[in-house]
Amino acid sequence: MQASAVEIRKVNKYYGPFHALKDVDLSIPPGKVTCLIGPSGSGKSTLLRCINFLEEYDSGEIRIDGQLIGYESPGRKMSGRKLREMRRSIGMVFQQFNLWPHMTAKENVAEGLIRVRGLSKAEAETRAAEALTKVGLADKMGNHPSRLSGGQQQRVAIARAIAMEPRLMLFDEPTSALDPELVGEVLNVMKTLASEGMTMVVVTHEMGFAAHVADQVAFMEKGELVGVDSPDRILHHPEDPRIQGFLRTYHERNSF
Repeated sequence: MQASAVEIRKVNKYYGPFHALKDVDLSIPPGKVTCLIGPSGSGKSTLLRCINFLEEYDSGEIRIDGQLIGYESPGRKMSGRKLREMRRSIGMVFQQFNLWPHMTAKENVAEGLIRVRGLSKAEAETRAAEALTKVGLADKMGNHPSRLSGGQQQRVAIARAIAMEPRLMLFDEPTSALDPELVGEVLNVMKTLASEGMTMVVVTHEMGFAAHVADQVAFMEKGELVGVDSPDRILHHPEDPRIQGFLRTYHERNSF
């Protein structure tokens, strides 16, 4: 899987009068893992959704492999066809699994390959089987979502994304809907992807994952990007009092 790089420059996003993203500047290195952390409502998920233009940003630029996404030029929107083409290189995994309940795990993964990539059913099912094996579900391909645990369903969602062979993977709190005992199996799949050089942007409250897997950590609060640095600097030796306060609260509830 080829790596991708993302450049975010002076991005602003409003919801009516609410300023959700404030002049955000961030570089996502190719082949590396960037974790976005911060309090709930700080703009992390909004920024992630802007990267693949699920949310329109109001000003600034987001470029993937040097190409502006969402706009042909500042203020001029990209055509739907071109946007769909760009999104083909981006995989996204949400908090909810969004699986078709009437389809098996293999059918859920194969569906996009048939509809979006235009693969034959046989080709799609072969690639779906490979993706499900990669996430440790070779023995669950014929199961419907109702017969899978939450962690297994999320791994199907990850398999569905990686089967499309993206250059960039976006994860929006992928473990937040899971019971604690199921979190590890999803994080292990993500660690495998990271070890293979996949470019990843992960919105997470899993500080252990950020500490041990991320190449850089970006802290957001109230729509602002407060700091970007190595996991050690952000998580263990932060200088900004806003980061210190966030981590103090986190440590009162958890340990890593």
